[in-house]
Amino acid sequence: MTGETHTRHAPGTPCWVSLMVHGLTATQDFYGDLFGWEFQPGPQQLGPYVRALLDGQEVAGIGQLPPDRHLPVAWTPYLASDDVDLTAETVRLCGGTIGVGPLDADEAGRLAIGSDPAGAVFGVWQAGAHRGTGIAGVAGTPAWHELLTFESESVAKFYETVFAYEEEPVVSADIDYVTLHVAGHPVAGIHGVGNSLPRDRGPHWMTYFEVADTDETLHRVTALGGHILTPAHDSPHGRVATVADPEGARFSLVQGPR
Repeated sequence: MTGETHTRHAPGTPCWVSLMVHGLTATQDFYGDLFGWEFQPGPQQLGPYVRALLDGQEVAGIGQLPPDRHLPVAWTPYLASDDVDLTAETVRLCGGTIGVGPLDADEAGRLAIGSDPAGAVFGVWQAGAHRGTGIAGVAGTPAWHELLTFESESVAKFYETVFAYEEEPVVSADIDYVTLHVAGHPVAGIHGVGNSLPRDRGPHWMTYFEVADTDETLHRVTALGGHILTPAHDSPHGRVATVADPEGARFSLVQGPR
């Protein structure tokens, strides 16, 4: 991916992923050691914030929660929009809520943070100078975004209306899964898991990060103070596992099929 011109993300495409935490420095240490990220400050619209870089390309953002905000510490995907104000209005009209914004983040762009009708939090990003994640397909970069929710059908309708996704349900008696497409390309999944959602979380988006070796990365996660939630197992998409960082933010690891 390095060397490719970075074009603007098509509306609806996950274009950035951001984590809000209580301990910014300790969290940078954890992900820096885990994924080899380096950090640069800014923008600071929502308080202290750093951008993670890999080979000089922006990968993700980590911000510090204000002490009085009791939000879940969670990785949040930002979905691209050409007009964040219009998207925010559509979110409200379709039964979602907007909790932050729309507001400008310096010259970087304009953002809003909302939640779908089932309560899962997501961001909306209208790019200015900051186009979003600049590199993909290498270890330490976001590889996939999946919404874990009670059932897919009604929530999929919400996202399709707001972001004009095309939908492709997985036809299977034992899995409730919808893949969301933009211009024919799969960009995200919605997985209805019924009552097996973690009680303390409710519906939420899950970010999958590419790794070179899932098992080896799990050893590093625990050595750095994180936790393994779902041990490594083989799937059609590669070897996957779900973990939590020291503050409890959940994310998944995926080692693509070789």
